[in-house]
Amino acid sequence: MEQIWSIRLIRFAAIFGLVGTFIGSHMAGQMDYALKPIHAHILLVGWLSVFAWGIFYKVYTIKYKKLVAIHSILGMVGALGLTVGMWMYNLNPFQLDESFVTVFFIVGGTLLLLAFLLFVVITFMVERRTV
Repeated sequence: MEQIWSIRLIRFAAIFGLVGTFIGSHMAGQMDYALKPIHAHILLVGWLSVFAWGIFYKVYTIKYKKLVAIHSILGMVGALGLTVGMWMYNLNPFQLDESFVTVFFIVGGTLLLLAFLLFVVITFMVERRTV
């Protein structure tokens, strides 16, 4: 289970890394840094955190396998929800209702927070290896 979710998380993180660096190079080329907070969150949450979770699952075996899937789904949905919600909140390119955008942003951030809390719990559920 960990191996499957490990590669899924790493691939998901790689997409975030590509998007984040593209936004960064676009901002630098335009000399317009309005997307700086979104760029930072895409790289820190979407790239760095999700990648670290993928490496963790590659290295360690977890006692309760279902928690790996729950955490991974929460983390991916939360990272996407937070960053897309932040983008919509700051720019609102589709002229969506302000309340909807705010709730979308908050739900994404809350799911990501739950993923981080669950990850803390999971780190204490690692199977011991005998060498």
